[in-house]
Amino acid sequence: MKLPRMSMKSTRKVAGVSLSLVLATGMLAACSKEGGSSNKADTVIRIGVLYGDSDNESYLRQQYTDTYEMMNKNVTFEFQHAINYDDQRFDQAEPGKKPERPDTYEKMKELLSGSNPVDVIIYDYNMLRRLTQDNLLKPLDSLIQQDKFDISDYVPTVIDGIKAAGDNSLYALTPVFTSSALFYNKKMFTERGVEPPTDDMTWDDVFNKARQVASGEDLDRKFGFNFTRWINDPAGDAMSYANALQLRVFDNKAENMMVNNDQWANVWNSVISLHKDNIIPDQEFIQKYYEKNSEEGSYDPFYGDLFLKGKLGMVIGESYYINDLRKANDNSSKIKDFEMVDWDVVTLPTDPNTPGQGGNIQLGQLMSINAGAQNPDGAWDFIKFINGKDWAKMKSRSLYEMTARKEFIQPIGGFQYNIDAFTKLRPFQPNAEMNENLYIDKPGIWEAEGLRYELFQKAFAGEMDVKAALLEWETKGNAALQKTGDSGGEIGIDPMPRPLMLE
Repeated sequence: MKLPRMSMKSTRKVAGVSLSLVLATGMLAACSKEGGSSNKADTVIRIGVLYGDSDNESYLRQQYTDTYEMMNKNVTFEFQHAINYDDQRFDQAEPGKKPERPDTYEKMKELLSGSNPVDVIIYDYNMLRRLTQDNLLKPLDSLIQQDKFDISDYVPTVIDGIKAAGDNSLYALTPVFTSSALFYNKKMFTERGVEPPTDDMTWDDVFNKARQVASGEDLDRKFGFNFTRWINDPAGDAMSYANALQLRVFDNKAENMMVNNDQWANVWNSVISLHKDNIIPDQEFIQKYYEKNSEEGSYDPFYGDLFLKGKLGMVIGESYYINDLRKANDNSSKIKDFEMVDWDVVTLPTDPNTPGQGGNIQLGQLMSINAGAQNPDGAWDFIKFINGKDWAKMKSRSLYEMTARKEFIQPIGGFQYNIDAFTKLRPFQPNAEMNENLYIDKPGIWEAEGLRYELFQKAFAGEMDVKAALLEWETKGNAALQKTGDSGGEIGIDPMPRPLMLE
C-alpha cells in the first residue's frame, strides 16, 4: 500500500478518516470476541507497508493498530516500510547520472522474506496476484473455516475481486473499499422525456442518452455527460475512456505499442464527436461561465461542479461524492437561487466484451499474512479484528470509504438512492506480468506516452485522420520504446514510479 504518499484519488479516499480511541465499553467487549484476549503472553506483530518515512508511523498506528493494542495489552506492533521516502527525497544523483530507483515489488518481497520478515502486509490490489503467484502469502480459507470467521455478508465484488487475483482462493481481506458509479439528474431526463439510466448499460448506451438530454445554447447549455466531476480537456477524456476499457498503450515489456487498432480509434472518435457536438462540457464553457459570474459578483460554493448546478445529465463520481451532495443539500437554503439536484446512481457503463466488470473499485487496504510470518497466529488474530463486524460498524461512519461488509452499507445524508450501484460490478483483475519499474528501466516510455497528446490534438483539430494519428503514434512510439540509457523523459523528477495505465 502506498502510504502516505498517495495519488489524489487515494488521498481523497482516506482524507478525514481517523480512528476514535475512545470507544464505548460495549464496543470494546464485542470487539474482543473477534480480536483476542489480553490473557496471552507478550507478543510482537510486525506490519509491513510499501512506502513510509519517519513521520508517518503515528498515522499508521491511528489508522490500524491503536484500538487493538488498547484491547490487547500484551501486544506490541512494529511497522516496517519497504521504501523510505526520506531516501527518495534526499538521495540525489550526481549531475548527469540517472538516480537509482527501487524496484517496488522486489522491495516488498524483501519485507516478506528477509532476515526479520514482517507478519502482516498492507498493500494495494495491483500487487496481489504477483504475491500469490510467488507463494509469498498465506492462504486464509482454512483459517476462516477453522475459526468460523463469518464473511458471508462481505460485498461480493470485494471477495470476488480478491479471489480472482488468487486463483479462486482468499489470500487477503480488506475492511473498506471505494467505488464509483454513474450519477444522473432525474429532472433533466424527465424534462426531455428520456428514459433514465439503468444498471448494466454499455458505454454506447450512456453516450446515446447523453445526446438525448443535452439541450440549450451558450451559457444556458445543459450537457449530457462528463467522465469526471471536473472539467478535463478532450485528450484527458479520451484517456479516461481508454482506461475504463482497459486498453493498453504498450505490451507488458514495453517493447511494442498497442494503439493502432479499432478499439483505440473508436475511443478517439467517440470523444471527439461528444466534444464537437457539445455533449461534454469543455474549458471554454467554464471560463465564460465564471467570467459571467465574476461580472455579476456571484459566489460559487461548488467550484465548477456542473452536476450540482443542474447543468449536467450524467457524471461519473466516487462513492464519497455523496458527501458533497449532502453538504449542498444541508446548506441549500443559504445559497442564492440554488435548487438541489434530484439525483440517483446506477452502475458505471461496461464494455460488452467484459460484462459485469468495471466500477473503478479500489481495494487499497488489503491485508495478508506473510507465508513466512514469525507470528502467524497474532497476524491472523489482528486481521480478524480489523475485518470483523464491530470494526465494520465503526468504519461505516466514514464519509470517504465504504465498509466491505454489506450489512453496514447504508445510504447517507438522508438520501434514498441505488446504493447497490457501488457494489455490483467486479474489479478488473490486475496484470501480474506488468512490471511497475518499466518507467524507470525503459525511459523511452515517457516519450512514447507523451506523443499521445500532440497527435490527439491534431486529430481533434481535423489536421489528421484518427487512424493516421494512431499509426503515427505507433510508429514513433515503437522507436521511442527502443531507447535505452538516460535518454527519454525527465527520470527522477517524481521519486515514485508513475502509475500504470491499467490501474
